[in-house]
Amino acid sequence: MKDIVAKIDWGKGNGLVPAIVQDSATARVLMLGYMNREALEQTIASGKVTFFSRSKDRLWTKGETSGNFMLLDGIKVDCDGDTLLVSARPQGAACHKGKETCFGAHTADLGFLGTLENIVTQRIKADPETSYVAKLMSKGIEKIAQKVGEEGVETALAGVLPSEEKLKEEAADLLFHLIVLLKARNLSLHDVADVLEKRHASR
Repeated sequence: MKDIVAKIDWGKGNGLVPAIVQDSATARVLMLGYMNREALEQTIASGKVTFFSRSKDRLWTKGETSGNFMLLDGIKVDCDGDTLLVSARPQGAACHKGKETCFGAHTADLGFLGTLENIVTQRIKADPETSYVAKLMSKGIEKIAQKVGEEGVETALAGVLPSEEKLKEEAADLLFHLIVLLKARNLSLHDVADVLEKRHASR
């Protein structure tokens, strides 16, 4: 990561660049800070995300007071060389107000599953003769639910077999058909993620 320092155009922001911090496990945006060359070098050397505090006019390691450090996983520079994307593992709340992020409520980032969900939504309106999703939808909710049940059983059976590839394939089939079922009921993966997050927050 040391070569990242040389890739940055430090002159654009008078020696400072914005650093967006993202949870490396969930891809959730946690906070925005600023780094100068020294802050970036210290971040890389210590493994703890460090900023340059414009109000205090000094280096500031996130968590130095609260203990809520952010452990560095990776850093990327944008195409213009003037913004950083920092991947880190938060050791507590990112926000000084005790919130998980500085941006309050958020929509769960679903990664490719979100892309797949959008594709399924588009295919629903397609010709059943050319689209598996549209054909399955045309058979009604009971058939869709039956497919989810079948794929669930096949996934469970694959789970006790030695082949990891088989388990991954069956799990992929289960997730795909679950997305179709949710869409058939006018629900989404975001609705499911919200339930999981609320359960986590209540414990």
